[in-house]
Order: sequence, then structure tokens, then C-alpha cells
Amino acid sequence: MTQTDLPEFPVTRGCPYRPPSGYQELREQGPVSRVRMFDGTPVWLVTGYDEVRSLLADPRLSSDRSHDNFPIFFPAQQAIQRARDSFAAVLIATDPPEHGRQRRMVIPSFAVRRIAALKPGIQRIVDSRIAAMREHGGPVDLVRTYALPIPSMVICELLGVPYADHEFFEEQARLRLDPEKGHEAIMKLYRYLDELVAHKEKSPGDGLLDDLIAEQLAEGKLDRREVVSFAVVLLIAGHDTTANVISLGTFALLENPAQLAALRADPSKIPDAVEELLRYVSLVSALPRVAVADIEVGGETIHAGDGLLIALAAANHSDEFVQRPAELDVDRADRHHVAFGYGVHQCLGQNLARAELEIAFGSLLAAFPDLRLAVPADEVEPRSGLVAGVVDLPVTW
Repeated sequence: MTQTDLPEFPVTRGCPYRPPSGYQELREQGPVSRVRMFDGTPVWLVTGYDEVRSLLADPRLSSDRSHDNFPIFFPAQQAIQRARDSFAAVLIATDPPEHGRQRRMVIPSFAVRRIAALKPGIQRIVDSRIAAMREHGGPVDLVRTYALPIPSMVICELLGVPYADHEFFEEQARLRLDPEKGHEAIMKLYRYLDELVAHKEKSPGDGLLDDLIAEQLAEGKLDRREVVSFAVVLLIAGHDTTANVISLGTFALLENPAQLAALRADPSKIPDAVEELLRYVSLVSALPRVAVADIEVGGETIHAGDGLLIALAAANHSDEFVQRPAELDVDRADRHHVAFGYGVHQCLGQNLARAELEIAFGSLLAAFPDLRLAVPADEVEPRSGLVAGVVDLPVTW
């Protein structure tokens, strides 16, 4: 097979809340295959569940974006790469031991005990959004009235970022993957957070950024550029993905009335349902990596310097992992999905995300027993990009 004959990646989703059916065809070629990126670059695609988990924990793979063959999904990412000199490599873009050093600085803020203490505040935020929906009356856009404000408010409170600025940073986060506006958007977000860090240096507040300034920046363990880069990564990751799981998860439940009825009949199923929704919608198509040594996997030899895509969505929908993977089953209760990744880079905020999702879904279903789509399902517009989502989700009751 020549380079031009290789299947293109990313594979387009036919349904906003389900991974592309094309993954099944790729899996039939084996757990490891070759695909072609938008610019013609060939990379390895890993779709087998066991192989995905193994490679995510393999130290022979690097997350360092400075590697020449580091996979780029869309032209917009090239714009972000151009802005790389303004940013420090932090967390998702670093390898051990630096990754571990940085992660230890922030992980106490995302520990189970810390998240448990945040739950009453999360519930208050959710209740306020439900009240806003009631006041507006149906139909409403669930994305803008509920799914997006909840994680935005929570991450602002956790980081110490003014929620009054949410429209600005949410817009820049969305535009960062626009091929024409991506570079400008990410630089606007960087400058905004740089100014916020400067303000906090003079007038400390109560948030994770304030802790980083006092405990890491002031003591010389991080420089200014690193603190701002931490802020960019945590702010984007802290609201965008969770918002999309709320909107897509709600969409999926409304389209699966038997599963929705089961949750309404027994709200104690919500925690297991959250895990199943995370698996089912599988927001992130793949995680990019570069091999730094030769690796034998799935009957193939991946050579040092080769780019790889670790297909989380494909692994979560593999019948090697679960039976009937294409079905939504809120009783499945399997927490070994890779929606949060795996290994040293497993999502730092997974405890926070689970808490937000459990409260958001449980409260929404209890508050609106007649919740339904306000438009035909095929009129709901999917959001383009590496992370799945919908532009809006009109609902009524």
C-alpha cells in the first residue's frame, strides 16, 4: 500500500455522540495499522484495547511536542505549534521525570478528599443553572445554559480565574482549533492569563494559580512562563471536555429512552452511567505520541522517531474490551475504559470530572422528568475538531 492509499485520519463521526464506524474497519486490519494525516504524513494508529493500554504506559513513547514527527491532526494545530516558543512545555507535553515533578505540584488540588470538599459548591452551581433553565423556559440550548457554564464556573473557582471573563476564554478555547484564528486565539488566552498572574502576584487570592505563584514561582521552582502555561492547559482542559460529555451524554440518553428510564427509576445508577457515558461518547479520538525507541506491538515494528496515534475511542468501542460495545448500557459498570487515558498521563482532573458529571446528570434528570430534544436529532450540528461535541443542543420539557 502506497502512502496515498492509506486511510485518512481523523475519521469523521457520523453520529455526534458515537465514535466513527470507520474504526471497526481499521480494527479488522489488526490492532496496529497505518493511516495518513491531513498533510499526507503517515503515522501508526493503535486501535486494539490491550495495545492502547500497553502503549500508554510505555516509557518508549514521548509526549514532547518538539519531536519532528509529532503527529498534527489539523492545520489549526500548526498555528498552535507556531506559538510554542511563547509557552513552556507543561504536563501533557512533557515526559518523565519532568512530568512527574510538575504533576506533583498540582495533584493535591485534584485529590479525592479535595474534590469531596468541592461537591457542595458544584451542587450549588448546578442548581443555579437549573433555576436559570426554568426561568427561561423551554426550548433552551443545553450547551450554553447548562453543559458549558457548570465546568467553567467550577474550574474558575478552583483556579482563581474570574468567571466574569468566561465568554472571552471560552471563545478563545473554541477558536484555538480554527486554522485561520487559532494562533491569535491561543496568544490572546496566554496574554490574558499572563496579566492575571501578574495581578495575583500583587494581590493574591484563593485558588490553584495563587498556590502555584506562592509555592512554586516565588521559590524559583517554576518560572513565570511555566505558571502561565499551567494556567492555559488547566483552564482549557478543565471546562471544554466536561462540557462536551454533559451535552453529548444527555443527547445519547435522550436517544436511548430505555436507558434514560432506567436512570430515572433508579438514580443510584448514575455513577455507573457516568462511566458508561464516558466510554460510549469517547470524546477524544486519539492521543499523539512519538516513539523514542523501537517497539514491537500488534505484530508490527514501530521504529524510533515514528509518530503514533493512540486511539482511545476505538479501544473503548472494541469488543475485546466489552460485549456489544455499540450499545449504551448504564448497567455495564466497567471502569476500565480509557476515556481519561492511562499511565502517567492519565487525566489529572478525572476525579473532578466524575464529580461534576454525576451531579450534573443526576440533577438534570431529577429536575426535568420530561426533558426531550426540541429539534429532530439529525438537525443537531456536531462540533468539528479533535474533541467531539455539538454546537448547540436545543431541549425542552
